[in-house]
Order: sequence, then C-alpha cells, then structure tokens
Amino acid sequence: MEYQRLITDWVNLYSDGLYSWAYHKTNNKETAEDLVQDTFLAAYNSIDKLKNVSQAKTWLFSILNNKIIDYYRKKGKQKVFTQSETNSESQTNNLFDGNGNWKNTEVDWHWENDNLLDDIDFNVILKTCIGSLPKRWEVAITSKYSLDKSPKEICKELGISSSNYWQIVHRAKLQLKICVEKNWNN
Repeated sequence: MEYQRLITDWVNLYSDGLYSWAYHKTNNKETAEDLVQDTFLAAYNSIDKLKNVSQAKTWLFSILNNKIIDYYRKKGKQKVFTQSETNSESQTNNLFDGNGNWKNTEVDWHWENDNLLDDIDFNVILKTCIGSLPKRWEVAITSKYSLDKSPKEICKELGISSSNYWQIVHRAKLQLKICVEKNWNN
C-alpha cells in the first residue's frame, strides 16, 4: 500500500518531465506516453531496489532512458544521420594537422555570444545537430549534459569503456561544432 502511494506521488511529480524527455527522444506522442507508462510500471515492479527515495527522479529517468534504448533496439530504427560513425570520426580527424594542432576551419564563426542558449532558433539548430549524431554519441552527450549522469553510469548504459566514452564525447562535441557552424547564421 505504501508503494502505491509513493508511485502515485511520483506520477504527479515527474510525469511531465518524463513525458517531455520521451517525446524529445521519439518525436511521437503515443510512443512517449507508452514509454512513461512502462517506466512507472517498471519502477513499481522493482521499487524495493531503490535504496534512497530522494533519488527517485534520477532513478525514474534512468529507467526511462533504458526504455527508450530498448524501444529503438526493438524498432530497429535506422539513424537519421546519413554518415556512419566511422565517417564522422574521419570528418573530425580533419580538424587537426599532423602535429595534433587545430587547423583553421573554413567557417569564420564566433562563439562569444553568451546568450546563445536563450535563442530559440539556435536551440532548434543545436537540437537538430544533436539528433544527427550517431545514436551512441547522442546518448552520451544528452546523458552527460542534459541528464547530468556520471561517466560511469553512461559507460554502463552504453556498454563501453571509460576511454571509449571520453573519445565519443570529444568527437561528438567536435561534430556538433562543425554542424552548428555550418547551419547557424548569427
């Protein structure tokens, strides 16, 4: 009985945030609703595993992210991004010269604007660029910067080593820089 009340409280507190994240990741209302429902069902079925109730939000988002990953695995969805991870890696490698120093890029773009994240148009470009990353790169970046997950959690979720994680994050940031510079007209 106590668990039911706890789940009811969580539904009232976290449904909107979970739904927003699920919709952001799937772009489908019904799928997002199903994923949130599955998240609460999974939470109810394994609530005894939660050691600290104050961490419920993080735990629920972790369950949801696993549900999203499972959804894409089952769906067998192909990447929206037309390049392979190998292609993306070679594109980011071209940013450095033979000594590992930055090459000058063709785009003369300035990042001095402190209010970029307040600009709706910029956020649309950034979201599109994040969505164009290879799936593992996208999960690593969004987990790190949007969900504030630790690298250890992300490595476990993606089934990768720590050094592979840092390489993915580095290459993803480079790819995002290229994409934003190409598409954002200040």
